[in-house]
Amino acid sequence: MHPEARPPLPPFTRETAVQKVRMAEDAWNSRDPARVVLAYTADSQWRNRAEFPQGREQIARFLARKWARELDYRLIKELWAFEGHRIAVRFAYEWHDDAGNWYRSYGNENWEFDEHGLMARRYASINDLPIPESERKFHWPQGRRPDGHPGLGELGL
Repeated sequence: MHPEARPPLPPFTRETAVQKVRMAEDAWNSRDPARVVLAYTADSQWRNRAEFPQGREQIARFLARKWARELDYRLIKELWAFEGHRIAVRFAYEWHDDAGNWYRSYGNENWEFDEHGLMARRYASINDLPIPESERKFHWPQGRRPDGHPGLGELGL
């Protein structure tokens, strides 16, 4: 097996696609750019809103900036579709800015993996909705979403 391999490997089954999505969610909820970038190829290409980072170094810098401004970030991802080396997800995350304004960001991502299970391409479309703090739905302690916590569908999102 390749030294950087990140099982499960493509082609994906429903079970392995769900596992890959949860692994990505867990990594992003760690808010650790050094950990997150290990899931991507060294030359991974992204589109995230109007930014187009390429490669692990640019992706790590992008994530560090993101989590410096998106405070108390909590994310839920859900499998939408999969085929072969590709997975599509929908997601929502909640965060606040340094002025205490809360947001729920909604979006979709299309992922393409290499044969070693590393993400080579990530295309994200995201919209931000200002919300009052009283409308927050993601209340687990910072880090991994607990297994019993409802997903997007159960939360009506």
